[in-house]
Amino acid sequence: MSPTARASAEGGTPGAGPGLYTRLAAGVLFPLHERLKGHDSVAVLRRLERSQWAGADEIAAEQGTRLREFLVQIGARVPYYRELFARLGFDPRAVRSAADLPRLPLLTKADIRAHAERMQAEGHGPLTRYNTGGSSGQPLVFYIGKARKSHDVAAKWRATRWWGVDIGDREAVVWGSPIEHGAQDRVKALRDALFRSTLLPAFEMSEARLDEFVAWLRRVRPTMLFGYPSALSYIARHAEGRGVRLDTLGVKVAFVTSERLYDEQRELIARVFGCRVANGYGGRDAGFIAHECPAGGMHLSAEDIVVEVVNPEGQPVPPGQPGELVVTELATAEFPFVRYRTGDVGVLDTRRCPCGRGLPLLSELQGRTTDFVMAADGTVMHGLALIYILRDLPGIEGFKVTQETRTLTRVQIVPDQRYDAAMVPTTIVQGFRRRLGAEVEVQVETVAAIAPERSGKYRYIVSHAL
Repeated sequence: MSPTARASAEGGTPGAGPGLYTRLAAGVLFPLHERLKGHDSVAVLRRLERSQWAGADEIAAEQGTRLREFLVQIGARVPYYRELFARLGFDPRAVRSAADLPRLPLLTKADIRAHAERMQAEGHGPLTRYNTGGSSGQPLVFYIGKARKSHDVAAKWRATRWWGVDIGDREAVVWGSPIEHGAQDRVKALRDALFRSTLLPAFEMSEARLDEFVAWLRRVRPTMLFGYPSALSYIARHAEGRGVRLDTLGVKVAFVTSERLYDEQRELIARVFGCRVANGYGGRDAGFIAHECPAGGMHLSAEDIVVEVVNPEGQPVPPGQPGELVVTELATAEFPFVRYRTGDVGVLDTRRCPCGRGLPLLSELQGRTTDFVMAADGTVMHGLALIYILRDLPGIEGFKVTQETRTLTRVQIVPDQRYDAAMVPTTIVQGFRRRLGAEVEVQVETVAAIAPERSGKYRYIVSHAL
């Protein structure tokens, strides 16, 4: 592909490069930052930016080689997989492609909870403890090493550059994780300032806070946005209702992830901010799975992640048919996820994207959604504000939160053997009242299972108060 065609496919304009500070940040400051953290992100990025233009067969061959090496490594170093391979008579040295993976069972959150210690590789390096957001109703504690972090950074960095923006361009991040909010120390504040990234908390969406967000956006004029589609569309709807224009700020792209992106959200965000919307799919547990390019293709990060679409028995379904997405992250040898069940439904596409990349495509994706909730005083906040109260409590296998009114919220709990009937409900009531208001009635009940909606889908935050 010619440089002109490639620049067009990546969403950039030939000859129109980034500003001086962005070049400094992306070319010098961020690589130094990653090196000091012991990450190989720059080297991984270079590899991914080369391999994305290879043909589908070449990418599949590279994936097969990396998959075999990964399985051999965890079969030797990870007690859980060493025992599993021996029990099944599975020889990782014989693996040639992803087509060999169905010989292994699917991995569930319950499996990880039960075997977390034995899933850590012998002689592993530093591991960081993480939690899932819990929007599936099944919070999960797991661990990530530096190789996985390097891949996630590099894969996101590659996708960012597809859209003609880079590290160092002004960025507004509308997010809700206490991991980010709890780390607002001097080092992180300096890092964010250095790379011109500002975190806007998505938990609280009061009228006053939304006015602050809109005023900040108009003052700073970010080049890109990143956040939940629900949160960005909520800001867009608020600005539009106020008659405040945001389409003249120079925003190039809004990156959205962590929830399903609905067509009406895409249209609203694009219209109000005057930019393209780029959908992303992944998570802390499953990794950086897929991202949309300017040509509209939802590209899988196939060099380092194997994605299967399977039926309930764990067997592959033909391309074009929906099934559950299960992933094997090849950069997680220190705490491996092999055939990990995401709980999401997707469809693989056999076509090649017009952008010219050989990376395989998801033609359809049904991710989970997390709704907003409303406090007794009318403050709107992201549903994750309640989920984070539940996710680390012991003895909770699953949950569903239903906000009936501003003053009544019901919590259904599926308990396991560690459930403390005296402590858990009290903790939930106290935590929810801190978020929703002291006068709110919070009813906690235990159930055998969480029932699906009439549509057959599962929702774990449902609000009738908005």
